[in-house]
Amino acid sequence: MNKIKFLMLAMMAFVASATFTACNDDDDNKTQSNYEKYQQAVNETVKTQKSSNKVILLVAFGSTWEQAYDTFDKVVEDYKANFSGWDVYLSFSSAICINNARAGENVDPKDYYDPEHWLTAIGLAGYQQVVVQSLQVIPGEEYRRVRDSYVKDFMNNRNGDFTDEYMKSLDLNVVVGTPLMAEESDAQILATTLNNEADVKAAVAQGIVAFMGHGNPEGYDYYGGNVRYLQLENYLRAINTNYYVGTVDMEDTYVDNVLEHVAGGKFDIAVGDVTVTMNYTANDAKKAQLYPLMSIAGDHAHNDMADDEDDESWYSMFNAAGIATEAYETNYTEACWKKYKSGEEYIPGLAERSAVRKLWMSHTREAIAKLGTEAALSTPTTAPEE
Repeated sequence: MNKIKFLMLAMMAFVASATFTACNDDDDNKTQSNYEKYQQAVNETVKTQKSSNKVILLVAFGSTWEQAYDTFDKVVEDYKANFSGWDVYLSFSSAICINNARAGENVDPKDYYDPEHWLTAIGLAGYQQVVVQSLQVIPGEEYRRVRDSYVKDFMNNRNGDFTDEYMKSLDLNVVVGTPLMAEESDAQILATTLNNEADVKAAVAQGIVAFMGHGNPEGYDYYGGNVRYLQLENYLRAINTNYYVGTVDMEDTYVDNVLEHVAGGKFDIAVGDVTVTMNYTANDAKKAQLYPLMSIAGDHAHNDMADDEDDESWYSMFNAAGIATEAYETNYTEACWKKYKSGEEYIPGLAERSAVRKLWMSHTREAIAKLGTEAALSTPTTAPEE
């Protein structure tokens, strides 16, 4: 199921790259009129909302679920409340999500824009300090694209939108905030944070708790991103051996592998160029609760994880293994989705948890502390000659 879905997503991404007119830097088929229209829309938003010379641009992969939209709204709201004096905007890095949101897939049409348009508008508005904060969970493929494509193109003035004078003023005044589990130490902190969540703590006391991460496609391990899942699992299992972590796109940690780990044994798990040996004691628990290890609860959470009509969803496969499993819960109290109330069935994404949002914000504060130092980004107009 996962490999087929990955191939389908790859085909969709290929089609989107040929038709989308607002996201991809290297899209030769975008029409200038649409590109300009979208740029003008973002420019107008920034012009209307600008109240400072300091800006935080949040970058999420994106989604087409109303629950996810409300989660992102909550993240922006929290950032505005905690970073006084900073303007805060949100962008999607996924062309497919932007297109589908604009087309009104699942919900009323809504416009999101990619980091290129936002950074162009930010530059044209003359912001003097720029923080681009990744809302990714691991330092993987999507984070690499944000840091090494969008931000790098902005710092190189790729489209010639800004004057040399302005680019010089940006020297050491642009930084990128790292993902939730940028380092192994972040995985340890996240493990403690998740275990302290009331609903998670209650579930793991009664049986298995399995987290579904996204992961990178098989064969790719950008910046050691995939290994963070194994590190997180190790730290969680040091707290309680009822914890398990798997992924959608990381070989050897699909749901069937997670169920093998529940059955117990010694496993050599390949992560990029590294093979990690994991030992699991057989777990005879007859109950399990599933959670998404992603910023929002979208397609993967509701379909790959929770779909009771899909025989290959985590929900179906856990139950087929004789473990009474739930993917939704009723005791979560921080629901962001406006159509849901406390006590109703719910799937909470990571960014819906205030304690986890604080971890992302701590990365933003670390990034801000780098402004004006050699740890910030340089522009070619001021970089020393070799």
